[in-house]
Amino acid sequence: MKSLVNQTIRDLPTSGIRKFFDIAAEMKGVVSLGVGEPDFVTPWRIREEAIFSLEQRRTVYTANAGLPELREEISRYMSSRFGLQYSPDKQVLVTVGASEGIDLAIRAVVEPGDEVLVVEPCFVSYKPCVVMAGGVPVSVPTSAANGFRVTAAEIEEKITPKTKAIMLSYPNNPTGAVLDPAEVAALAALLRQHDIAVISDEIYAELTYGDTPHTSIASLPGMYEKTIVLNGFSKAFSMTGWRIGYACGCEEIIAAMNKIHQYIIMCAPTTAQYGGLEALRNGAQSVGQMRKEYDARRRYMLDELHGMGLDCAEARGAFYLFPSIQKFGMPAEEFCGRLLQEQRLAVVPGTAFGACGEGHFRCAYAYSIDNIKEALDRLRKFITSL
Repeated sequence: MKSLVNQTIRDLPTSGIRKFFDIAAEMKGVVSLGVGEPDFVTPWRIREEAIFSLEQRRTVYTANAGLPELREEISRYMSSRFGLQYSPDKQVLVTVGASEGIDLAIRAVVEPGDEVLVVEPCFVSYKPCVVMAGGVPVSVPTSAANGFRVTAAEIEEKITPKTKAIMLSYPNNPTGAVLDPAEVAALAALLRQHDIAVISDEIYAELTYGDTPHTSIASLPGMYEKTIVLNGFSKAFSMTGWRIGYACGCEEIIAAMNKIHQYIIMCAPTTAQYGGLEALRNGAQSVGQMRKEYDARRRYMLDELHGMGLDCAEARGAFYLFPSIQKFGMPAEEFCGRLLQEQRLAVVPGTAFGACGEGHFRCAYAYSIDNIKEALDRLRKFITSL
């Protein structure tokens, strides 16, 4: 049957995260810092609203684009939070997590042979989604020297007449990098000069630390029409298993995304949509509490890593750190494999997020402080043994 499998799919590499944790799943006593999943339970008011929706027998399909009231709430949120005005009826699409939004946005824009710039390190699905759409992913590597923040010059170097779109992800997974307003403005100044769609994955927009909040590139002059903003509820509201996200953008592209969505999905899960509605209406306090706890974990883990002698750029967003292991002179996959075998500690090799992630590994601080302390003890023992 192998000959019947689509060759493009057959040739796609397995997710670097999934491949590694399939090994970890078969081992006993493993402590993990690898999965980007909050340890918090979804706030009760959100769960209660979802339960109530079931009790009220709200179990039928919604409109393809999502519950009208949820789209209205998303529109209000985007306006109050980022100053972005989107019509709930024509410019907002509720998706099955931000992950579906990534796939829809790429397929709605990319034609066979089109090049898509992918700023790396990045979430593992970007390049495969481009390939499956018939596009050509073009890496734009960043480095620890600049805190993994992409510059306009790095992007400009990769633009060609075939460039159709660019994938941006700030706050960044896996590095935690955040772009300052001036850096976002510099990117916008460059991209305004080109007919390139901007797919901006802003799933961690609510999880920034310090005095500078997230700046959406869509909010800058000349960027509104050409930017597709992707977001969701998984990270900020601790709703990963609910699989609920959304996309906002110009009417034409959202319509194209909805056309794909209606054929392959029909609509996002109804119960999750009611949960998302409650999250936007009354979940801000819970988000603030979780953000405060993440920040404490972030500072603790960063101090501990530095105390072990590991270089690590300060993450100012999301809930990941990306320490350097270059001093040990071994590939990231070997380092992480030995760490798993010798200390039963699971982290993700930086190469899972692009070639420029070599010499690093990703560790999440979305776990409880007790879990983090145990994990860091094991990491310290391993480093000492080296």
